[in-house]
Amino acid sequence: MRHQHNKVRELALMIFAANGRLIGAGNELVAPLGLTSAWWQVLAALRYSPVPLPTASIARNMGLTRQAVQRIVDVLAGRGLVEFRDNPHHQRAKLVVLTAAGLAAVNGAEDAVAPLDHAIGDRIGSERLQAAIDTLGEMMAVITERLDHAEAASVPNFHPPEENLS
Repeated sequence: MRHQHNKVRELALMIFAANGRLIGAGNELVAPLGLTSAWWQVLAALRYSPVPLPTASIARNMGLTRQAVQRIVDVLAGRGLVEFRDNPHHQRAKLVVLTAAGLAAVNGAEDAVAPLDHAIGDRIGSERLQAAIDTLGEMMAVITERLDHAEAASVPNFHPPEENLS
């Protein structure tokens, strides 16, 4: 069993390292568009959500604090990339919605990183990518069940449009 625990720790450390590289690469690739990885991450969360979301839901889905996401959303709103709309389910928690400029920005970011996405897809292949997605989803579910005591529904179910990466 100790070997299995070491593998979990090794995977966690690899995720931390990959996250750092993803953020750094994202910052480099979207900087010419006037974006940061954090801004792009919030814009993408909104783009791929089937419904408008309040800040707290964006934060929960992304595994970030509500305060951090609120700061980003406020900056994005100031730049005209998102706007706030009334939330029929909660008077004070406004819904955050992409503007046309926000959609253009997230599309530009995705175009900027497309060559990197394709290189990763070509090297890893769609089956292994899907296995990694499934593994990380299971890992998040265990963490949520054990530490957050949240309902399984709060685990992000992020599925961008399928593309042929192989």
